[in-house]
Amino acid sequence: MPGDVLASWAWVFWLALILVFLVVEVLSLSFVFLMFAVGSVGGLVAALLGAPVYVEFIVAAILSLALVFFVRPPLMRLTRRGADPARSNVEALLGISGTVVLAFQEGRGQVKLANGETWTARLPHHQTDALAEGDRVQVDSIDGATAVVTPVSTLPAPTERSAT
Repeated sequence: MPGDVLASWAWVFWLALILVFLVVEVLSLSFVFLMFAVGSVGGLVAALLGAPVYVEFIVAAILSLALVFFVRPPLMRLTRRGADPARSNVEALLGISGTVVLAFQEGRGQVKLANGETWTARLPHHQTDALAEGDRVQVDSIDGATAVVTPVSTLPAPTERSAT
């Protein structure tokens, strides 16, 4: 008897689950929960066709996983097709050149970057060079609010590739 009640109300469970997945998808915009919602539609169809509850869950799980692995990746590429390729935030600062505006002492100082911003800077841990005002540097990374810079004169020379 309890199995019959569960089977007769399974469609309500599937509709509620679909609704929850759609709401979460609208909030996250990751397409994962959209795939779960469509997989749950498969479970709903199985329930309406009179399949046992365990078959409904298997159908929903297999359909959801198939969609996540085979439909979601091309969908993600399609949504990023027109995205701005320009780097922003910290990524935009990596590799940018600058000039020392406050001489480095004990590996710390200030630099003015090519984009016009002045940053507190430090040298990588293995370097303790004293940099004077006007020396050229390049940003290697950003550590919190500090730019980690390397003097341009000590940057390794680019290696030439030999044609073989």
